[in-house]
Amino acid sequence: MPLSTALVATDRPGRHLKQLLSHLGHKAATQVTGDGRGTVGLDAGTCVLHATPDGLSLIATAADADALAHVQDVITRHLVRFATQEDLSVDWTGSVAGEDLTVLDPVAGDYLLAHCTPPDEVLQDLAATTREATGNASTMQVSHDEGALLTMLTRLVNARFAVEVGTFTGYSALCIARGLADGGRLLTCDVSDEWTALGRPAWERAGLADRIELKLGPAVDTLRALPEEPVVDIAFIDADKVNYPVYYEEIIQRMRPGGLVVLDNVFLGGRVFDPAYQQEHHVAMRRLNGLIAGDERVESVMLPVRDGVTLARRR
Repeated sequence: MPLSTALVATDRPGRHLKQLLSHLGHKAATQVTGDGRGTVGLDAGTCVLHATPDGLSLIATAADADALAHVQDVITRHLVRFATQEDLSVDWTGSVAGEDLTVLDPVAGDYLLAHCTPPDEVLQDLAATTREATGNASTMQVSHDEGALLTMLTRLVNARFAVEVGTFTGYSALCIARGLADGGRLLTCDVSDEWTALGRPAWERAGLADRIELKLGPAVDTLRALPEEPVVDIAFIDADKVNYPVYYEEIIQRMRPGGLVVLDNVFLGGRVFDPAYQQEHHVAMRRLNGLIAGDERVESVMLPVRDGVTLARRR
């Protein structure tokens, strides 16, 4: 349970942040940005500090409980020691695991669903079919509000050629296909004939089957078979997480200027926030999230939509 937070009541959060980072910079890796955010990287873990109107916000992370306690102790001692003109109190929350974080409150999630363009009968029926046929695996289907976002983004970039990696039962493919410009085409990739077969009748029913080309097999092979010139207008990545970095690289090379890559599940249920999770897909997603943030080929934003969605626009 290596995550913990604290909010230190103070009228001078920015001053304390800079003072702490200046001092610890002699013994730890520190960084401060112009938006009032600073980081302290210790051997035991990391603490992120934000200067907010309510005070100094602290977020401590580490690989285990003992390491987290060490990070908390170092930050607390130095803050209190150098706050000579204030009597600061640093009260840390109990430690939690990343998977226990509630990224989107159920009340907010329900409100979002109730206040976007409602799904039509085809989408409703496909969602119901997916739940009945796949059971617990149906959670792999995008929510309706995320599907509506995909349709809108596809329209906004005036996409004529779209790529999807990970089709499942075809709900997101249908949403993307609906946003395509006249004559547009979606190439969607998956490895399951059983699950994708559930989507085909919905595509037909929506009158969009002629816009959707399904390729069964490893998506990497399908992507590498595409022309090398920039032909992709929008891409949606929602497949096996270990290969996200490969999918992203193959797509971004073929993305036209102004095109958009949309990546789903970049939070991995909160596990990317928690350094205790070190399975291959956790490491791969953290690495990719950092890579995109620093990728000079794109401008990007990460959104707290459902399980985290990143938008990366090709420069």
